[in-house]
Amino acid sequence: MIVERTSRIRWLLIFWLFVLSAVAYLDRVNISIAGTLLASEFHLSKIQLGWIFSAFLAGYALFQTPGGRLADKLGARRVLALAVLWWGIFSALTVVVPGGFRFALFAFMTLRFTLGAGEAVMYPASNQFVARWIPSSERGLANGLIFCGVGVGAGFTPPLITYIMLRHGWRISFLVCAVLGLIVGLVWYLLARNTPEEHSRVSPDELAKIKSGLPESHPAEIPKLVPWRLML
Repeated sequence: MIVERTSRIRWLLIFWLFVLSAVAYLDRVNISIAGTLLASEFHLSKIQLGWIFSAFLAGYALFQTPGGRLADKLGARRVLALAVLWWGIFSALTVVVPGGFRFALFAFMTLRFTLGAGEAVMYPASNQFVARWIPSSERGLANGLIFCGVGVGAGFTPPLITYIMLRHGWRISFLVCAVLGLIVGLVWYLLARNTPEEHSRVSPDELAKIKSGLPESHPAEIPKLVPWRLML
């Protein structure tokens, strides 16, 4: 008699969300490491560098809610894959700003704002994934692992970017970030599915465990949406 082994695909995907979270911070922090070289090459003041850094945060803040809404509509698999592609493109576009460009400040602010808008979907989409894949009793651990990527990404970025910059220049360091993101995003898209029912490698035992741990939803008990005016 052959006994089918219980799969653990949900934890493989949570690990990959951890990786995505770390890569997101790689793309986020790299410009602060390269800031001195950018300021020297493009004759930017510290205040102007601050505007560039803040442009990312503005895009990140403004697109959190739309990013979550997009994840609800399209699912975490597709949204996160598109997001990582977005990060890679705008990290790479940072490299093509020519030295001495008259409008370099505006170009960098635009690129960082747009990058921030793309990164805004990371955690709303992760939460949506956890809600569909992870039983309630495991969600603390799952979310802890995902957000652990924040610390790992922030911790490894300075030495990695500094190492690449000192040997190959700041532009190559941004290209490395872009390529890493594209590779990680492709792997995520190939591995992930929006729901456990869609994944061919999820065993019946794992599917039953996931379903048994998800909160039951009753249409009559679903609260009405809170009005935007009240929230604000």
